Amino acid sequence: MTIFLTRNERRALRRILGLLKISKRGFWLSLFLGVMGLGSAVGLSATSAWLITRASQMPPVLDLAVAATAVRMFGVFRAFFRYLQRLASHSVALRGMDSLRLGIYDTLMDGPADRVATLKRGDLISRTGADVDEVGDLVVKSLLPSCVTGIVGVGTVIGFALVWPPAALILGLSLVLSGVVGPLLSMRATRLGEIAQQDSEKELAIASHHVIESADELQVSGKLDDAIGAVNQASDRLNRARALAARPAAFAVALDKLAMGCAIVGIFLVATGPASLSFIPAVMFAVLILTPLAAFEGTAELGAAAAQLVRSAQAAVRIDDILGPEPEKDTTHSVPETSSSALSAKDLAVGWPSGPVVAEGINLELTPGKRIAIVGPSGIGKTTLLYTLAGMLPPKEGHASINGAETWQADRSELTARISLTTEDAHIFATTVYENLRVANAALEPEKAAELLEAVGLADWLKALPHGMDTQLGTGGTSISGGERRRLLLARALAAPAPLMLLDEPGEHLDAHTSAQILTRLLEGSGSGRGILIVTHRLSELDSVDQILVMNGDNVARVSDSGTHAELVARSHYYRHALGAES
Repeated sequence: MTIFLTRNERRALRRILGLLKISKRGFWLSLFLGVMGLGSAVGLSATSAWLITRASQMPPVLDLAVAATAVRMFGVFRAFFRYLQRLASHSVALRGMDSLRLGIYDTLMDGPADRVATLKRGDLISRTGADVDEVGDLVVKSLLPSCVTGIVGVGTVIGFALVWPPAALILGLSLVLSGVVGPLLSMRATRLGEIAQQDSEKELAIASHHVIESADELQVSGKLDDAIGAVNQASDRLNRARALAARPAAFAVALDKLAMGCAIVGIFLVATGPASLSFIPAVMFAVLILTPLAAFEGTAELGAAAAQLVRSAQAAVRIDDILGPEPEKDTTHSVPETSSSALSAKDLAVGWPSGPVVAEGINLELTPGKRIAIVGPSGIGKTTLLYTLAGMLPPKEGHASINGAETWQADRSELTARISLTTEDAHIFATTVYENLRVANAALEPEKAAELLEAVGLADWLKALPHGMDTQLGTGGTSISGGERRRLLLARALAAPAPLMLLDEPGEHLDAHTSAQILTRLLEGSGSGRGILIVTHRLSELDSVDQILVMNGDNVARVSDSGTHAELVARSHYYRHALGAES
């Protein structure tokens, strides 16, 4: 069992802390304020001990004036600096967490689609939510308390050494016992607990998200009680795992109190020895006895700081898992500037990185104004082809390029400025109708957004909404029908300024008449001037398409035929049969 951080945890923590982008100025300010706050507590304890003891000797009042003022000053400074330190440290941590989340989203956006495709949504939310919080807590709950305690502890020991070296030795050993051995026990307890509860937390997140997202479907199917039971079972396993790890942590807390008692009793016993009393004034004796009470305030936080270090390191590992390996260097290339964009595939073979080739031998060229359709049976690799053309998946063989630059290696921002991709399961965000369209074009005006909704047949729907364009939609589009969701996604696709548009099943969840009407308007009207490539099962709507690629095959699909709608009807038995099956 590794008590300290493993090599993998250290590597992941270094990488994630880089994405955290901690402000050095803010961190040093927080450290200074923390040292001043804890130092004021030690000063308050020492000054109070001196004042009480000296006052018992009944000296002139003026002899106590400075000490009395110092007690008030340290008391005010203790609260004042701690308050400022909380503000400064939380500001650093929260800003860092924002930077980390943005860094994660940017990395996932620029990375391959298969990196997140295998993650369940509850697990993904846990990693970008709770795990990011754990990494952010590293600053507030681990790094700063450790540094502050170390600095003030060393300063206190040095101060004791100037007064009486034996007391400094006893205090130093006691601080090491509390500040090193205790945190090591806490780290062990945390590691035991984290290992035991890691799977339980993941299961709880997935089960809870399943109930929240699919409550209606589960209720209809009669499985809601079973799903809630699964949530309760995961919660029980999590509680048992946490209880299992509590014993070492409790012992670490007791060790801190034991070390403080050892320091006080040890100094008392040594100082009251016959060889020591003549060298220690009574006032300083009280200071040496009572000051450790404040010196151990810092070490009391180190157990929690050590536990937080382990939790943050393991959270960093989980975040690092979804980010994938760090690139050795920037391998992206700029897309050449040309008068018009051209997306081409040459002898292209496609498939998921961890899977086999699903389609090969694909050749096409999409330019502004050209309309291409890809048809074929379900599961043959048409959607995988769209992902590859859009640069989200690397080609298995051949080339997919935009203006001569490989889409897979092209700069992401330059690529999305030229190509927009709308998949069948594209996300509807839990925000307004207008903001869902602005996802594709931040400069979209409300008037233009209304025109796009009208173009896809949502004008009456928009008028019926209680707040029009400002109506809030449910997570994932659960508050709208499948047909409305599909048309809203088409409006978003039209809002994108990219000259080339890739659409996956634009007529899905629409009746034949509505689908034909919208697709015709898309191909002949609203999409004029753009290059449009669509994947569809509905052949009757493709009479205005410039080129249709028919994909077929058993294990590996290929383009079995190519031509216009009229040409394929005339010569392809498969195409005619599929067209007849629609009617």
